[in-house]
Amino acid sequence: MEFGLTDEQAQIRDEVARFAENEIVPVAEEYDTEEKYPHDVVDKAAEMGLTGPYIPIEYGGAGYSILDTAIITEELFSYDPGIALSIVSASFGCEAIMNFGTEDQKERFLEPVALGEKVSGAAISEPDTGSDVSSVSTRAEKREAQDGAELSGAAAEKDGDEWVINGTKMWITNGTVADFLVVLCETNPDAEGRYNGFSQIIVETDRDGVNTEKITGKLGIRASDTAEVVFDDVRVPEENLVGTRDAAFMQQMQFFDETRTAVAAQGVGIAKGATRAALEYAQDREQFGQSISEFQAIQHKLADMETRTEAARNLTYKAAWNVDQGKDITKLASMAKEYASRVAVDVADEAVQIHGGAGYVNDFPVERLYRDAKITQIYEGTTEIQKNIIAREMLGKGF
Repeated sequence: MEFGLTDEQAQIRDEVARFAENEIVPVAEEYDTEEKYPHDVVDKAAEMGLTGPYIPIEYGGAGYSILDTAIITEELFSYDPGIALSIVSASFGCEAIMNFGTEDQKERFLEPVALGEKVSGAAISEPDTGSDVSSVSTRAEKREAQDGAELSGAAAEKDGDEWVINGTKMWITNGTVADFLVVLCETNPDAEGRYNGFSQIIVETDRDGVNTEKITGKLGIRASDTAEVVFDDVRVPEENLVGTRDAAFMQQMQFFDETRTAVAAQGVGIAKGATRAALEYAQDREQFGQSISEFQAIQHKLADMETRTEAARNLTYKAAWNVDQGKDITKLASMAKEYASRVAVDVADEAVQIHGGAGYVNDFPVERLYRDAKITQIYEGTTEIQKNIIAREMLGKGF
């Protein structure tokens, strides 16, 4: 079993680190404090192929593997999670189009994202629907002729081949900056079974009836755009349906296996950045006539931080590698996400502790990393949901 990175992967990591040091670090505090989306940085990242790195070459992407993408994500998040999320989420929702979309959809939507010309998003959560995805109430109705009647003329053009969407989505990443969203909708309320009757539909955000409102005052990842999105009789063509009608729940479960692995990489990155910052500070800070890194208490903290980060990294890389192999990783993805996010929070906490009072203000990056870390335990399924999934898989239970 090979645990090391290939020369190409090490080169990718080093190039991303240089990009982050030059383009992200100098402006990280500004974008965090002002809670604004880093358009310029995302554009520069797109030039390096970092927006949608997993998108195939034939659709304008870099064609990186999921493991390569995890390495990129980790490195970006080790410098600033808010801007990093803006970069890696620029292609959010494109996973569904890649896995289930038509050739026409892939050509129309993937390439502009890969080239940095457009930003995408996935609209799943709702004000009353978080962990329970099957409770989505946003409705998409297909307007068709009733009782065998034929529509003609303008009426046919208006109602014959369109979905009409109504509902509200909440906590949507890229909600106010995305050019299109992949929206999870209920399309068959009469479907048998709790997990049937849902579909994914691509909605361009410049369509009539799409209204967005930016959410501010977040604890962390403030540079990343988060919004409430309201759909009011939004009309989209039939060809915007992604994959099989009424089968989106299982599509989402595959989506979550991949995105939870990505969040695990985010957690590893935050832990890595916090450890790096704590080590540098401990070596520079002097008390009682010596560097605080000479004190055993600090050394033990650093040792534990490094060990736990490495353990989370290995679990995350294993999950990513298994995604690339096409294996069922539901349990592994949840294990990686739960553990890496916990490590991120704990290691960032220790980094602040090592900084002491200096870690409680934004003069040093650990204050921001500490705030940013918490979201990894919440989005893409809370810690509690991950533990439920792990136990369910262990017991061999289905949904």
